[in-house]
Amino acid sequence: MSGFLDAPLTSFALCWRVERRDGVALGFTAHDRDLLIDGFRYRASPGIAPSAIEDGDPLDADTLEIAGALTADAISEGDLRAGRWNGAAVRVLAADWSDPRRNVRLVAGELGAVSLERGRFSAELRGPGALLDRPVVEETTPLCRAELGDRRCRVDMAGRAEVARILAAEDALLTLDRSEPGPNGWGGGSVRWLDGANGGLSASVLTSSGASVTLSEPPPFLVAAGERVEVREGCDKRFETCRARFSNAANFRGEPHLPGIDLLTRYPGE
Repeated sequence: MSGFLDAPLTSFALCWRVERRDGVALGFTAHDRDLLIDGFRYRASPGIAPSAIEDGDPLDADTLEIAGALTADAISEGDLRAGRWNGAAVRVLAADWSDPRRNVRLVAGELGAVSLERGRFSAELRGPGALLDRPVVEETTPLCRAELGDRRCRVDMAGRAEVARILAAEDALLTLDRSEPGPNGWGGGSVRWLDGANGGLSASVLTSSGASVTLSEPPPFLVAAGERVEVREGCDKRFETCRARFSNAANFRGEPHLPGIDLLTRYPGE
C-alpha cells in the first residue's frame, strides 16, 4: 500500500475508471470535487460507492460490488438496460485528494451484469482470480466451439464485414440496403450499430435471408431508416458448413462424428 494510506490522518478518496466495450472511458470519485489523475478526469459522484475492499491472495476469486444512484449524466438508465456497461473494464484507485499524484490501485476487473431497482444500480466487479472458476477442459460438442475468424478458427475475415444502411426496422427484423453473401450468410454473425441511438452496441444475428436480418433480440433504442450498421458474416458451426463454405475442416473445433449418449437408447437395427 502507498505510504499516505498508513498516515494517522489521511486525505484519500476512492476513484474508479470504467472503460466500456464501446470505447467510452469514464472516471468517478467519491470526493466532493473532480480529481485529475495522470491526465484523466475523475468526476465527483458521491452517490456511487464500492463495497469493502480486502487485500488478499491474488489467486482468490475476488469480487466487489459497486452501487449507486442514477444521478450522473454519464450513467443513464437507458444505457444500463441496453448493456453498454456489461463487461466494462474497471480499475479502483485510492488517491490523495490534496495531491492526486499520490495514488495506489486497489483492485481491477470487469463488470458483470448490471441490475436496476428503484432508481439505483448495482454491478459485481469480477477480479482476475474469477477466471479460475471457469472450466479447465472443454466439453465435447458436435458443433464447433470456435468463433468465426478467431485464432482457433483461422478463417480470414477480410472482406467478410461490410457497412450497410437500414431501410426498415420492425422489432428484431432489419431490412438492409444490400443482400447477404450467401444463403443465411449473416446467420450466426453480428450487427454493430455505427450511429443513431444504438451507436456502439452490437447484436447477434439469428438468421438472414436476402436483405433481411433477424436479430437475437430487438434493439434497445428506436431505429431510424438510414442509420448505418456493420454487419459481419456468420457461421452455423456445423462441420458441413465449415468444410463446404469455408474450406476449413482442418480447423473445425468440434466432434461431429462422436457418438452421443443417445446411442445407448437405440434399438437394434436403427
